[in-house]
Amino acid sequence: MGIIKNIARFLLKPIALNAVFFVTMYVLGVLCAFLTLPEQKGSHLYDNLFSELFLDIYLACVLLSLIPSRVRRWVRGLFYVVLYTVAIIDVFCFWKFSSSLTPTMLLLVGETNSREAGDFFNTYLSTDVIFSPIGWLLLLILFHILFVCRQWLYKFIPENYKHLLQNAIVKLRLFACRFHLHFVAGIAVLCLLIAGVINSYNNKVQMTRLMTADTIGTVEHILTEKNRACFYLPIYRLAFSVYSNHLASQQVNRCIAAAKTVKVDSCSYQSPNIVLIIGESYGKVHSQLYGYKYPTTPRQVKLERSGLLTRFSDVVSCWNLTSFVFKNVLSMHVVGQKGEWCDYALFPELFKKAGYNVTFLTNQFLPQAKEAIYDFSGGFFLNNPELSKFLFTTRNNSLHRFDEGLLADYDGLVKSGDIVINNARDRKSAAKDPNLIIFHLIGQHVNYRTRVPNDRRVFTAADYAESRPDLSERRRRVLADYDNACLYNDSIVASIIKRFENTNSIVIYMPDHGEECYEPGRNFICRNHSADVDWPLAHYEFEVPFWIYCTHRYAVTHPEIFKAIKDAKDKRFMTDALPHMLVWLAGISAKDYRPEYNLLSPQYNERRPRILKHVADYDKLRDAERARELKAEKKK
Repeated sequence: MGIIKNIARFLLKPIALNAVFFVTMYVLGVLCAFLTLPEQKGSHLYDNLFSELFLDIYLACVLLSLIPSRVRRWVRGLFYVVLYTVAIIDVFCFWKFSSSLTPTMLLLVGETNSREAGDFFNTYLSTDVIFSPIGWLLLLILFHILFVCRQWLYKFIPENYKHLLQNAIVKLRLFACRFHLHFVAGIAVLCLLIAGVINSYNNKVQMTRLMTADTIGTVEHILTEKNRACFYLPIYRLAFSVYSNHLASQQVNRCIAAAKTVKVDSCSYQSPNIVLIIGESYGKVHSQLYGYKYPTTPRQVKLERSGLLTRFSDVVSCWNLTSFVFKNVLSMHVVGQKGEWCDYALFPELFKKAGYNVTFLTNQFLPQAKEAIYDFSGGFFLNNPELSKFLFTTRNNSLHRFDEGLLADYDGLVKSGDIVINNARDRKSAAKDPNLIIFHLIGQHVNYRTRVPNDRRVFTAADYAESRPDLSERRRRVLADYDNACLYNDSIVASIIKRFENTNSIVIYMPDHGEECYEPGRNFICRNHSADVDWPLAHYEFEVPFWIYCTHRYAVTHPEIFKAIKDAKDKRFMTDALPHMLVWLAGISAKDYRPEYNLLSPQYNERRPRILKHVADYDKLRDAERARELKAEKKK
């Protein structure tokens, strides 16, 4: 029994030596959890909040107990300052920007100058703060200060009350000794610690994986897993944001180093205007252009019938994550080459170096305070001020609810003279004001219903009652929302083409990756990032629509390119090699260009393995599926 009592005292010692710290920091953690809980349906506290918080605060107390008493109070004071400050900032950000601390928020702070900081404080710091959620934290701090100053306040207590207070303390100690409360408390602490270890084990493992990841892309990929980490405390969110920015800065520095070595030997400007449209989350099986039974792309079908739009039949994306795709599609690096994407030139740099005006209009990759890690990972290098100067001549500065907002951005740039469309018929004249214009759409990104204006909806759940009786009413509504988003996307790309149809231009369309929306036999929407890449996953999430449109003037003035496009329409292709085709279309001669990766070149290597997510060969998966289907047919 004596041994057990000693163990109980031993377990209680860290808390006893840091009792105020333990209580206040535990209350602070719980307060922050409640104050940063989104006010939306389905939101709930972190499941292991109370047990894991107990474990974390206890371990902090153990650490403090190991420090000599003379130094301990100063270290504890530093902890108070840091933890209270970070908590206030975190709750303030949630109050004002509907987001707790994120990597993007930290990035924005790092790019803020003194004038912008002054404007921020003048705008947001007012007496309203006291009556905001932050007021609860300020109240806790006030109670904490009053308790610390209790000896000074004790002087103001009347003598008769002091006597009563002292008696109450003595009786409490006697009560604790009589009923062995120290022993009971020690056992309780042991049980809570065991529960904390068991409940928090997975979260601690996942947090460690994230905080030791080698690239920001690895961080993003880990976060797509179902059992991903929860940074449930403000200090953890800050640490994660700092580390994410550290990883991002490493790749930005490598991108900048590569950009400084970019060299263009010559440029023929054979294509005066090159327009690249990058869509979002577009499953090929939902495109009418590729045989889908519902009319989701009537305008593209009409353009194909004109002969000016060429549909490519065998194109896949290398990843099913937007940020990974974007990095691969912008870099001259292709899957299979040594090094990483950030070690190679980005193709807009080659265009700009060659004299092209490079315009980037995005409806996704602009920094926002509440930006998710996925968008941060995809856009951090595009938004770096130094690197952006290497990449773009002109870009938009605001996001829109719908993609038609990008059309307004483009029209405004044309009206202001920032974009001058070159309508030259010969290559010599094309050297004046050549353009590379990149439209990056939000497309069919989830939530699908939010991607279409209400007055542009055509499909309803009833339209799928006969063809998809296996789906519930709710799921048929989701399917209708997705197809409506595809139809709206069709109107956007058609509107972009209309702005160039009377010019000497070539337009390339590709989405970043495919998308699943309750496909037959698949009880799933969006993308299954953590699953192994099998044939159904490759078919639905990596196969993408891909087409090239030539204006009539372009087709007439570039008959050899127009023919090369028609000849290549059924060749195997993976979109990571797209930059090499674009550079060739511009007539840029540079060491970064490799003809074996250019889809339109006679030297194109069609047999290059198309490796998905660096793990699965798409063509081997397809061949195995075809062999399985053939075997099944023979059995019949």
